[in-house]
This record gives sequence, structure tokens and C-alpha cells, in this order.
Amino acid sequence: MSKRHAMIIAVGVLASASALAQTETVGQATPKPATAGTVPAAASPSHAAAPKTATTPASTPESRSATALALTHEPTYDEGSAQRIKEAAFSYSALAVRGGWPTIPADAKFALGVQGTSDDLLRKRLILSGDLSAEKASGAFDQDLADAVKRFQARHGLAPTGTVSPRTLAAMNVSVQKRIRQLEASLERLENMNFGFGQRYVVVNIPAAFAEAVENDVVVRRYRVIVGKTEKPSPTLTAQITSVVLNPTWTVPASIAKTEISAHMRKDPTYLSRMHMEVLDAHDNPIDPHSVDWSGTHTPNFTVRQHNGTFNALGAVKIDMPNSYSVYMHDTNQRNLFSNDYRFDSHGCSRVDNVRDLAAWLLKDQPKWSRAAIDAEIASGQHLEVAMAKKVPVAWIYLTAWMTKDQTIQFRNDVYNQDEQLLEATAEEAAFFGNAAGHPLTAHMHVMQ
Repeated sequence: MSKRHAMIIAVGVLASASALAQTETVGQATPKPATAGTVPAAASPSHAAAPKTATTPASTPESRSATALALTHEPTYDEGSAQRIKEAAFSYSALAVRGGWPTIPADAKFALGVQGTSDDLLRKRLILSGDLSAEKASGAFDQDLADAVKRFQARHGLAPTGTVSPRTLAAMNVSVQKRIRQLEASLERLENMNFGFGQRYVVVNIPAAFAEAVENDVVVRRYRVIVGKTEKPSPTLTAQITSVVLNPTWTVPASIAKTEISAHMRKDPTYLSRMHMEVLDAHDNPIDPHSVDWSGTHTPNFTVRQHNGTFNALGAVKIDMPNSYSVYMHDTNQRNLFSNDYRFDSHGCSRVDNVRDLAAWLLKDQPKWSRAAIDAEIASGQHLEVAMAKKVPVAWIYLTAWMTKDQTIQFRNDVYNQDEQLLEATAEEAAFFGNAAGHPLTAHMHVMQ
């Protein structure tokens, strides 16, 4: 965390502590929340807007709404994201001053319509995070409480069932200090990004495993994506989408050819032919696979390419976005993977659910390429690259915490453990700033460290 960010949050802690001393009497440590699912009112900005109804955009009928891709049409990333994350950090700093939220016992049981020993504790937890109205502070597990659990689940990327599952309980028991650290790391990343927002742009948020197509500051498309495995993480980047490739071939990265393809060939010499792959020399001329060293001990001096077709790993569509990581967005021939909640299963590229719909949106400025025309061209089986008439900016970001314009704070798991890596890299600077401040509230800085 930078000195500037530490100062911002420290000021928020100080202001919250001062307000607490002036306005509260002993025993009144529970803030009245804002509208459910928004910033807790203890430090909620005065301009906070009521959240919009949770919906799946009408323009994406094939999107899956069962597992809460989002709460609103508000973008995850826009020009105001950094400022809103600071506001969220203020509100959570206020909660930290008040003692945070309670821990719910791991063996707690909750059932709709049944009075449980931990029901009031659950209510307090959800009131403090703004998911439940303060007027609902006691009572058995009723529909209001189930709806509050659903709001909490949606904000944390969990299936909004209203049932307190082990994963839901684990998310509830993450401390406010940990949530502040996530906000800090997300703010640090955005402060170091240089992205040219356009009228239309695409964002892939890696920890959330979804992509957004944004037009005029509104999310008009939202898709599940499959991103990199923990051992092969997808990179953060900014680029321009330059073309849409229909019926693409797949040039296998050298690292995959050296390890996975070579391993398959050692076990089964017919693997390449079964997978509709060919081996090419440096001049793209076919060579005999039997003449290749498949030991995997050397960097390949050849290229493996898979023909286009239903068997192709890239599926029917590739969205080209030249970048130094050689990654892109594409279809897949394993669409069943999109139904998984855990979608970190690629080698670094981003597989997109209903990618043909995204392709049609990208090419909307070219009337020839309607969704029907795209489907027809794919059905022809012919490889075709369609250049963009106007390039569309794209950003792959790594935000485990953010706040949308309707004041909804969202959190996701730090799947690549990058938050702690980032904060540890700046810990020495933050510690120096905290010591130099010499303020009696320096102890509260441990909330952020």
C-alpha cells in the first residue's frame, strides 16, 4: 500500500472514530445500514444511490442468472472505480473502528422457519455489512433473512440460494480487516493502470471470472469466462480488440507442445492425427511427426497447429487482441465448464460463454455481420478473419474488491494470492509512513497492514 493510500484510509478511520465519539453512547455500536447490499451507512457517501434491482440484462437471454453474475448493469471497471473503492475503504474502516462484525460459529445451523441459536448473530452480521435492514435485528430465520443471505451471496460471487452453506459461512467470517486489504490491493492496481475508456469497451475481471461489454457506461453484455489455472494465471493487461476470427485454427503454444503434446505423443503416436493436428517447420511446411523429438527435454523447433472444426480447442470464434502475453478471448469445445462455479481452468487465455453474442456486439458497426450472418459463416466451416472497423479497448483486471456506481461492494476470492503479494511488496513503505505519522491512531493502521 502506498503512503497516499495509507493516508486516505487513516483519515477515514480518524473521521469515523471522531464521529463515533461525538454521536454514540455506550452500547450503541451497531450502525444503521443503507439500503440492503450497499455501503454501510456509518460511512456511506451522502450521494449514495439506492441499488437497482438484481437482473440479468434483457440483451443476454442466454446468460445464466442462477449464480449471480452481477447485481446491476453497473460496470465493474470505469473511470470512477478508484474513487469508489476509496469510499468503500472508508466505510469498512468505520466498521473496523466499531469492532467489525461477529464471527459465526462453524457449527451453526440455519433453517427457514426454524428458530436457531445463531439467528440473531447472523442478523447482526448481515446488518453490519448492509445486507439486512437494522429493523430486522431479531427473530427466527425468515424470508427477510434468507433474502439478506442471497444479497450477501451475490456480492461475493456465490450462488444466491439463501441457504447458509459452508462456503457462505466462510465468506461471512472473513474479517473486516481482510476485506480492507482487498480494497487496498484493488485500489493500488487501478492507480497503476493506464486504460483508455471508450464509448464501448470490454473488461475481464479475472477473480470474478466474468467479462463485461460496456457501452455508454452501461453493461450491455455480461458473460461467464474461464480464465487461467492457479499455476498458469491469466495476466492483467490492456489492449485493443482488432479482429474476430471465425472457425479459427489453433497454433499450440510452445510450452504446451513441449509438455502436454509431447507427453501424449510418447504414450500414443496417433494422438496428433486423432486431434486433427499437424506439425509444421519454421516455414509452415508440414513435417512428419515421427521425425520429431517428443522427449520434451528441448524447446520445440517446430509448430503444432490444430485445424479448424468442432474439435478445435478454440471452438468457433477467436477474439484477437494483440498483446505481449499472446493471450486472447475465444470459444471452447468444452462448454459444460461454464456451468462450474470455479472457472479457473485455462492456460491463461479467456474462454467466453456465448462468445458468438459478444462477437456480434463487437461487429455491430458492420451491418453485414449480424448474429445470423456469424452463425451462417461458422456453419460453412470456412476460416475467416473479420477486421474490426473500429478497434474496441479491452482490459483484463484483477479486482478482488470493488464498488459499483449503485454503491454495491463486491468481493471475490484472491485465487492467485496476488493481493498479499502486492501488499507485502509495499509493506515497507507503508510501515515507514505509519511510524512517521506519529498519530495516536497509528495502531488502527494494523487494520490495513
